Amino acid sequence: MEVEQVMNGLMWKHSGEPEFLQAVKEVLESIKDVYNQHPEFEKAGLIERLVEPERVYIFRVPWTDDQGGVHVNTGYRVQFNSAIGPYKGGLRFHSSVNLSIMKFLGFEQTFKNALTTLPMGGGKGGSDFSIRGRSDAEVMRFCQAFMQELYHHIGPDEDVPAGDIGVGGREIGYLFGEYKKLTHQFQGVMTGKGMEWGGSILRPEATGYGALYFVNQMLQTHDIDIKGKTVAVSGFGNVAWGAAKKATQLGAKVITISGPDGYIYDPEGICGEKIDFMLDLRNSGEDICEPYAEKFKEAQFFEGRKPWEQKADIYLTCATQNELNGDDADRIMACKPLCVAEVSNMGCTAEAVEKFVHAHQLFAPGKAVNAGGVATSGLEMTQNSMRLHWSATEVDEKLHYIMHSIHEQCVKYGTQPDGYIDYVKGANVAGFMKVANAMMAQGIV
Repeated sequence: MEVEQVMNGLMWKHSGEPEFLQAVKEVLESIKDVYNQHPEFEKAGLIERLVEPERVYIFRVPWTDDQGGVHVNTGYRVQFNSAIGPYKGGLRFHSSVNLSIMKFLGFEQTFKNALTTLPMGGGKGGSDFSIRGRSDAEVMRFCQAFMQELYHHIGPDEDVPAGDIGVGGREIGYLFGEYKKLTHQFQGVMTGKGMEWGGSILRPEATGYGALYFVNQMLQTHDIDIKGKTVAVSGFGNVAWGAAKKATQLGAKVITISGPDGYIYDPEGICGEKIDFMLDLRNSGEDICEPYAEKFKEAQFFEGRKPWEQKADIYLTCATQNELNGDDADRIMACKPLCVAEVSNMGCTAEAVEKFVHAHQLFAPGKAVNAGGVATSGLEMTQNSMRLHWSATEVDEKLHYIMHSIHEQCVKYGTQPDGYIDYVKGANVAGFMKVANAMMAQGIV
C-alpha cells in the first residue's frame, strides 16, 4: 500500500471533506507496515473497501418552532462498517455537523469499537440542528421529525445510535419515544436511555470515567501515581463532567474547564458542587464559563481563550475535534507534562499529534482513550438483549476490564524498539487487524 496514492484518490473523490481525510491518513500511516505484510489484504482490495462507508443516508428534517415558523435541517446517518457487529455510534446535533465530520466520526468509530472487544461495527449520525436557545417543545418536535426518517434504517441488530454533542438524556428520550411509536416495538435500538426504561448505570459518566482509567493505566506503566497531579480539561458537557469526577476520585485536581465563551481556571480544583454546577449549565444550553466565575469567586474567566495555556501535569481534550493545534502542543510541551490524551474524538490536529509523538511525549489517541463511552453502550445493548439490569459495581468492573484490555492492545502493537509506546500506532493497528480479519473472512462484500 502506498499511502500517498490512496490519499490522492480519496482527495480527488472527497476534496471537500478535510476531517474525514485527516482521520483516514492518520490510520493509514500507522497501519501501512502491518498491512504490507499481508499481500492477501491487497489482493482483496481491503483498503479501498475500508475507507468507504458501506452506506450513507442524508435526509431533510422539517420542524416548526414555538411561533409556528418552519425550519429545515439536514440529517445524516453514516453506516461505515459492520464487519464485527451492527453499526454503533452516536448522534450529534450541532451547527457544525456536515458530511465530512459524520464520515470521520464513523471511520474512527469502526476502530474504536473494535478495540472494546465487543461485537459492534462503526457508524455515526446527526444533524446541523443546534439545541442552543431552543425550548423543550422545539427540541422534542425536531427529534420526532428526525426519527421519522431515521427509523427506517436502524434496529437492535442493524444499527444502534447513541448520544453525542447536543444529544443527551432528554434527546435520547424523545428519539426513542418516537421510534417506539412508529415501530410498535420496545427494543434496545438506542443507548444512553433513562434508568427506568432500559438504560445502563454509569452510561452518562462512562466516557470520562473510561478515559481516566486509561490515563491512570498509562501513568502506572511508567510508575507514576495520579494522586496529587493537576489536570487541565476542556469542554463542559458529559465527557468533561465524567472526566472531572473520576480524576477527583482518583486524587487528582482538575483546574480548568472550557466552553464556547472561553475557559475557567480554578486553582482550588473543580470538584463537588462545582462539578454538579457544570452539568446544570450544560443541560441549560447556556454558556458556562462566565456564570461559573460569577458563582465561584476564586475562579478566573479567560474570555475567548483555550485552557492549554495553563500549566498542568495532565492535559485532556474533552470538547470537540481539532481543538488542540500545533501551537497549543508547543505550549503544552514547554510545561513538561506527564501525559496528554484525547478524550474528544480526534481532539488534536494532525500537526499536534505528530509533535507529541516525535517528542516521545506520553500521548494517547481518542479511539483508545474515549472508548469507555461506546463500551458502556455495548454493555447497555447486552443488558437490553438479556432483559437484565446490572449494578453500578458490575458495570464499572466490566468498564475497567475493557479499558485495561484496550491499553494492553495499544502496548502490544505500539511499543517501539527504544521502549517508547506509540499509543497512536498501537490503537490503529490493533483496531485495524480485528476489522481486517473479519472483512477477509466474510468475502468481497
